Amino acid sequence: MRFGIALLTDLTWSEAAPRWRAAEEMGFDHAWTYDHLVWGGLPNSPWRGALPTLAAAAGVTSTIGLGTLVSAPNLHHPYRLFRDTQALEDISGGRFRLAVGTGGDRDSQVLGAESLSVRDRVERFFEFVDLLDRLRSEDHVTYKGRWFDTDDARTLPGAHFPLIVAGNGPRSVRHAARRGDAWVTTGPGGSVSLEQWLAGLARAVETFEATLTKMGRADVPRLVHVDSAPHTDTGEARFALRSPDFFADLAGRLGELGFTDMVVAWPRSEEPYAGSEKVLEKVASEVMPGLR
Repeated sequence: MRFGIALLTDLTWSEAAPRWRAAEEMGFDHAWTYDHLVWGGLPNSPWRGALPTLAAAAGVTSTIGLGTLVSAPNLHHPYRLFRDTQALEDISGGRFRLAVGTGGDRDSQVLGAESLSVRDRVERFFEFVDLLDRLRSEDHVTYKGRWFDTDDARTLPGAHFPLIVAGNGPRSVRHAARRGDAWVTTGPGGSVSLEQWLAGLARAVETFEATLTKMGRADVPRLVHVDSAPHTDTGEARFALRSPDFFADLAGRLGELGFTDMVVAWPRSEEPYAGSEKVLEKVASEVMPGLR
């Protein structure tokens, strides 16, 4: 099992930089941030752009993987995102990875776009991924779709960043299996128990594996972000860093389901992700090494 940590962009860089360095020093394999204009979890807090933040994080780290979790078509055109990602791949020395997802509607609304149905958001996302994938492998890309267009888009100097595709529902999970270099999921949302959440993940894994088999693919990494979905456990908000024992048990159960990577959120003094940095440090020093 590999381990990642998600850091929010509500802090100033002088406050955030030590956390990015600490994530590497603690032995996390990858570190992520959410790519939004406004994040629903902290709608009234300061917020900073993900891509500049990751460029800064690349400057204060040297080995840890860095990425968005996730970038979405709500605020990005695929070609512009591709160019920004090329720069981040270069700045980070090849450590950048791009995770993409459907996203909600809030960022689009801030930009004055009309609300879309879930079906249309999914269709737009599939087109978004398909065009990103073409841009990674071709040059002079001309594309005319329902949602996005390019006209002779140059892609020099090329790109090698992993494209990690998010999916929770069956259709999106199948798409991730077909198109992604890896799959990331948050599992079923809503007020469900831990056991129900794990059962939902198990069903998603079955769908993912069946699609991989049909496509003749194998050994595709599977990431699960364990703290971003609003599920509960006996009425208590479920946070992976509630205790070292809970973290170890959860990681073990996710490994049994076939997940290769587990992502947790950096604990905060209040919700969301209220928790103790002392638990984080103990997990990193005493628990994670035995689970790799």
